Amino acid sequence: MKQFLIIPRIKIHNANALSSPYTIGFPAMTAWFGAIHALQRKLTAAAFKELRFTRAAISCHDINLQTYKGQGDYVHSIIGTGNPLDKTGSRPSFIEEARCHLTVSLAIEYEGVEIDDKDEFIAALTTQLHTLKLAGGDILGCDFNRIELLKIADDSELSKLTRKLMPGYVLQERRDLMIAAMQTGQDAITAMLDYLTVQHRSEEKQDEQGNSHIEWTAKRKTNGWIVPIATGFHGISELGKAENQRDPDTLHRFAESLVTLGEFKMPYQIKKLDDLLWHSHYDAENNFYLIQQKSHLV
Repeated sequence: MKQFLIIPRIKIHNANALSSPYTIGFPAMTAWFGAIHALQRKLTAAAFKELRFTRAAISCHDINLQTYKGQGDYVHSIIGTGNPLDKTGSRPSFIEEARCHLTVSLAIEYEGVEIDDKDEFIAALTTQLHTLKLAGGDILGCDFNRIELLKIADDSELSKLTRKLMPGYVLQERRDLMIAAMQTGQDAITAMLDYLTVQHRSEEKQDEQGNSHIEWTAKRKTNGWIVPIATGFHGISELGKAENQRDPDTLHRFAESLVTLGEFKMPYQIKKLDDLLWHSHYDAENNFYLIQQKSHLV
């Protein structure tokens, strides 16, 4: 029997939309799991010492990316924040940060405890949520009265869970597209862009009267709402000590973002738990720190 914690309709303000050094949009999976891990640590420090959050799904109900495209502009611009003036009355320099406002629901699989007092657990959870940020954004509100614990046996009862995430979109990992393209000789960035590019083609056709006209079509390489997603980090240095590191007891390592392809789907289209839930994974051989799905293991 699998146990789930459902946290519905969390409204988040100014979440980090810069999901990797070269992608902008839905926050990175590492950002969501950072918040989920922080929530677990806060609850285990209280009365639920054996609690473990093992897998999770994030359903996006609404997202407002803070960008602007004026009339005649070729690209979008990031909407910056209005920072206070400095002592000279001038605008201070700042680094542009991509932000988004969004509403999400979380479905978190948990293990280690059998929660007898549901009200006590939800009260503790609600208290901790008020102290958290999600993906770098502030929690403006949540439907706290609808937080619930759910149990399902297997994939045959998956609809009990997916109904809680509707209407919205969940991410399914599509690393298989990248692997198939790279096996034909393409490098990673070319393979990714190949699936994201919209190709426009024209074709001359004739109607029944013999008059010719041009028809345009636009399509991608494959069907579906395919997007680039940041799913982890690749260690590019050896483990060791660094000057002024934040935690003196933990070894330091420089890392770079790992970006692959994902597909947004309505939850009811998912038929297996492994295609819905994400989990953390460490690949020591390749120095990968990943958030991935079981159906796409390294």
